[in-house]
Amino acid sequence: MIGDFVIQHAPALLIAVPMLAAFATPLVGRLGGAARNAWVLAAMAATSVIGVMLAYDVYTTGTLIYTFGAAAPDAAVPMDSGGIPVRIIFTVDAMSAFMVIITAISGFAVLLYSMASESRASGRDGFYALYLLLIVGILGMVCTGDLFNFFVFLEIASLAGAALVAFRIDKGVAVEAGLKYAVISTIGGLFILFAIALLYGQYDALNIAVIASRMQFTVLDEIALVLLLSALAMKAGAVPMHFWTPDAYSMAPSSITALLVVASQASLYGVFRVVFTLYSVTLDYAVIGWIVIVLGVLSMFVGVTMALVQKDVKRLMAYHAVSQTGYMLLGLGVGLAVLGQPAALESFGLVAMEGGIFHIINHAMYKGLLFLTAGAIIYRTGARSLDKLGGLGHSMKWTMVFFIIGALAIAGVPPFNGFASKLLIYESVFLFNPILSIIAMVVSILTLASFVKVFHAIFMGPRQPEYAEVEEAPVPMLIGMGVLAAVVIAFGFAPQLVVDAIVAPAAAALANQGSYIAAVLGGV
Repeated sequence: MIGDFVIQHAPALLIAVPMLAAFATPLVGRLGGAARNAWVLAAMAATSVIGVMLAYDVYTTGTLIYTFGAAAPDAAVPMDSGGIPVRIIFTVDAMSAFMVIITAISGFAVLLYSMASESRASGRDGFYALYLLLIVGILGMVCTGDLFNFFVFLEIASLAGAALVAFRIDKGVAVEAGLKYAVISTIGGLFILFAIALLYGQYDALNIAVIASRMQFTVLDEIALVLLLSALAMKAGAVPMHFWTPDAYSMAPSSITALLVVASQASLYGVFRVVFTLYSVTLDYAVIGWIVIVLGVLSMFVGVTMALVQKDVKRLMAYHAVSQTGYMLLGLGVGLAVLGQPAALESFGLVAMEGGIFHIINHAMYKGLLFLTAGAIIYRTGARSLDKLGGLGHSMKWTMVFFIIGALAIAGVPPFNGFASKLLIYESVFLFNPILSIIAMVVSILTLASFVKVFHAIFMGPRQPEYAEVEEAPVPMLIGMGVLAAVVIAFGFAPQLVVDAIVAPAAAALANQGSYIAAVLGGV
């Protein structure tokens, strides 16, 4: 009975559980730190379980429509006399479910890690309340079928993210980074809100499926597209709108940085949802596809070259996050550029999309792992400069092992997950344009070189005298890192299983605008 209820109302519970837990966390915190930690962990565990159940239901039965306020919310979409959905609707297709899985895995692993990493800090009631609100924002963005509600959840994630970036103050440096994040988020939010107003003024609707079914691609629609893509690409950290990323990622607590990666990917999801689902058949695929490709190539190259000269370990990893975003944009851009072409072209375009989507979850796992290892090093040594670290492999063996796993994965070295998704991108993009594929491979080589430098600087060499008493990271931090490392390894050893089970359905859902519209409107 309870299981049936959870499955029927999973989309609502996915938002309600972490939101209610967030507001209750300060109250539970009055009972003590142990009670608060247990409460937050239970809430995140429940959210993750609900997310996995929801994803499984979507992958086995098809797109799920959940209508808030309906007597049978999962049975049908209420229509007014004009055939337009008039209630708030969540539309969870395979792509949405894919993003829910990423959030569920990362959210729980990172939260477990934070139980130790934040144990020395004050204000943890507020910290965990904001953490859960960030989860709410991410999940809402990837599940909603309504443009205005996408904006609302984006704002929730942005406000919580800005507060968490600035949470530890750090002599004002973290506050500055948080303010940058807040300003960028505000500008992006205004762009999105203005774009929504343009679309609503023309089509008298906010539902994505309704607007997509009526899209005429007028001049106002083109302006709205530019505003949406600019804002969401900026929030995703794509070059040339990446300037907030190094500051925010490097100054946030490492547990939050790992989750901010997922929040950025939720904005990237927004880019894909706009071009494939909202506009799709009205677009000039080649032009928009090449725009996305150029953004991807710039992100790859600028990110990796800037990373090579960094001395701050977290800032270095932040630039690599920008670089890896480029691979996702490249794969999806190629898929978009050949959409509508003959079947022979579309076949490798779909593979490119699968590679880009596969790289989203792989990046969340290995980049989250790398940020957590950096956090463990800073937690034990208090240092973040490569010039001041060295010899930690003697005392932090598990952290070193997890770093090696993450570093090899991000560089695309087999048999880890980064190799599997990059190989799909290399092969398919080569058929589209060999030069783009070569650029992607060169970036991977530079990434490997960068992380070899980092590994040598932090873990190799004699033990530094000031770190003679350094111990391994606490057990909860190791478990959090271990969860992500296990996913990195498992996805690397069984990539085809992952592609067939969750990646290919997500790519197919994006590529087929008609099925999304039909799921909501029933062919209207």
